[in-house]
Amino acid sequence: MSKVIANMSMSLDGFIADPGDGIDLLFGWMGNGEVEVPTAVEWATFRMSPSSAEYMKAALAGVGALIAGRHLYDITQGWGGRHPMGVPVVVVTHEPPADGPSDFRFVSGVEEAVRVATELAGGKNVVVASAKIAQQALDAGLLDGIHVDQVPVLLGEGVRWFENLGKAPVRLGNPTVVEGNGVTHLAYEVTRS
Repeated sequence: MSKVIANMSMSLDGFIADPGDGIDLLFGWMGNGEVEVPTAVEWATFRMSPSSAEYMKAALAGVGALIAGRHLYDITQGWGGRHPMGVPVVVVTHEPPADGPSDFRFVSGVEEAVRVATELAGGKNVVVASAKIAQQALDAGLLDGIHVDQVPVLLGEGVRWFENLGKAPVRLGNPTVVEGNGVTHLAYEVTRS
């Protein structure tokens, strides 16, 4: 059965991007190792530490669909028409592009995004890769897990991951922890009461 999981690389002080949407300091761990981790697109082959590579390979194998917001879609320029995970992407937006790539679906709300992505995932997991959409999904009770790639850097300012939760506090289970080179991978289940 599909799980809906929010996943981001995050600074120790809770930021997923700098004030200009830059992520360079947060994604260095994806290129600082000796183990190659290929993706569905040639331009996004990673080189990670052995523990991060094992973690990433398992994560990639378990993903059936991705949910993103329109802002992320725009700043990545639609990943050149194909996301590195090689899975269908559901983009939450009120203004779909006229000529979106065929692997992308454009929907108007988070509930619809989760429904469509779950259908497209074919029993695999759905990953939410957008701060605002993850917040909305968490508030709507649609997230099953939160996975954090915790990077040892303090950004001081930028884009926070869960800055505007409508329903807090949110309880999480004990983490699964994988230590990498320049990153600690933390996987939490969302506790529902």
